[in-house]
This record gives sequence, C-alpha cells and structure tokens, in this order.
Amino acid sequence: MNRIVRPVSGLLLRRLALASIIANVAIVVTGGAVRLTASGLGCPTWPRCTDDSYVTTPEMGVYGVIEFSNRMLTFAVGLIALATVLAVLAYRPRRRGVLTLAVAVFLGIPAQAVIGGITVLTNLNPWVVGLHFLASMAVLAAAYALWRRVDEPDAPTVAVVPSPLRTLARVTTGVTVAVLVIGTWVTGSGPHAGDHGAARNGLDPESISQVHADGVFLLIGLSVALIFAFRAVGAARATRAAVVLLAVELGQGLIGFVQYFTHVPAILVGAHMLGSCLVLLAALSVQWSTRERRPVASAPQATATEVEAVPVTA
Repeated sequence: MNRIVRPVSGLLLRRLALASIIANVAIVVTGGAVRLTASGLGCPTWPRCTDDSYVTTPEMGVYGVIEFSNRMLTFAVGLIALATVLAVLAYRPRRRGVLTLAVAVFLGIPAQAVIGGITVLTNLNPWVVGLHFLASMAVLAAAYALWRRVDEPDAPTVAVVPSPLRTLARVTTGVTVAVLVIGTWVTGSGPHAGDHGAARNGLDPESISQVHADGVFLLIGLSVALIFAFRAVGAARATRAAVVLLAVELGQGLIGFVQYFTHVPAILVGAHMLGSCLVLLAALSVQWSTRERRPVASAPQATATEVEAVPVTA
C-alpha cells in the first residue's frame, strides 16, 4: 500500500510546522511585552542596538535587555522556519504546495523583522506598530496553513459543506481579520505606546473601542450562525471548529471588556494579544474544516441525499 507520508519524515515535518506556529505566537506575545514594559526604544536604532554596538550595553539597563531579547527571538523563529524549508526539500516524494508555504513562512520572518526595525526608526509610530503586529499575523496564518497541509494528500480540494456555508465561513474569516486590524487602531489610540515619549494615532479611544466592540459582536453572531448551520447539514468536524472559535471569541471578548473597564492594565493587554493569535487560528480552523483533500481512489460516490463535493480553492 502506497503511503503519501512516510512515518518518520512526516512526523518530523509536522512537528517543525507546529513549532513554527508556536514560535510565531511567542514572538507576538514577547513583542507585546516589549511595548507593555515601555522598552520599545530599549535599542534606539536598527539594525544595530546602538550606533556603535549590535548588542545591548549595560548603560541601557533592563529596557535594552528586553528589546534586544525580542530581536534575538526573531533569529530563533527564523531558524525554525529554515529547518522546516530544509525538511520539506529533503522529503520524498516532494509535496506539492508544501514547499511554497514553507518558503512563505521563512521569508515572512525577515520581512516582519524589517517592519519591526522601521517601527524603531520612526520612534514607534503607532500605524507602523500596528502593521508590525499584522505582519506577524500573516506569518502565523501561513504557518498554520503549512501545518494543516503537511497531513493532506496531494489531491484537489473538495467541499464538505454546501456553497453558502463556505461563503459564510469566508465572511467570518474576513470579519476576524477586520477585528484584528481595528484592534491595532484601538491599541494605537490608548496607553502602552512602547515608550513614554511615543506618539498616539489621534483617534478617540472610546469611539474606536466601540467600533472594535461592534466588530466583535458581529463576529460572535456569525460564529453562532456557523454552529447551527453546520449542525443542520451534519458537518460534525466543521461544527466542532465553529464551537471552538466561539469559545475563544467569548474568552477574548471577556478579556477585552475587563481591560477596558479596568483602565487597560498591562497584564490583560498581553493576554489580549495572545487571544488575538488564538482567534485567528480558530477562524482558520473553521475555514479549513469546510473542505478536504481526498485521495482519488477513496473518494466516495455522491448520492442525491448527500452534499455534493465539488473542487474548491483553499
């Protein structure tokens, strides 16, 4: 019996892909720690830490250590991504599409680092800081796609739910991204700028927070709709993914409301950043659950009472 993935090599590849997800979440959280401890300009220039040194100096104190440590973590994340690319290249048979995703994750690391450098050179401009976070989210999304793709056969994707529900899942993913973007505007309007002298984006914190909350309510409503819709068509895997998404959203929403009414304590802001990563991953899981790749030999014949499985792109 032919195997698409050899046990040892396939396991290694999956572990590296999972490690890439964890590492990219970690760098988001530690990047938040840099901002929340006002260490954003702990290393006041880039790519050097000072004009004369690539590393932190004793005179820079704890702020320099925190900022420099986050920069070093970028290299660790990059090494994991590079190891994943090399593992994909060494794997036989060569996996279609997997190499593209692995390279995308790897190239996303230096791109994200450059944006991080621009944030320092612009004295923590809040719009650039927000872009830095969103770039991390993009790399995380690519890492998740790689992790899921490793276990799939090289076959066309087929839908496992009706087309309107696939559209609803895509809309939910789009709203998730919009909520994340607006969340960066909220962050840029409030405290925890990353440095005591850093500018704010000029938006009214209360107004933009309300817009953000409205987006969250919409997202929760869409997630509830997905649960009932998936259950109605008997899509058990998609239903479970939607339930997880709703649970993560409710937890993230609770953190958001508590931090708003407690004047945005740093510890809750850090938890909210971690929650943002989890919401994105949960939304991608829902998207992935609406389609699958089936080996041609084992694809079942559709009947009049079954949901028609048609090729889709995802």
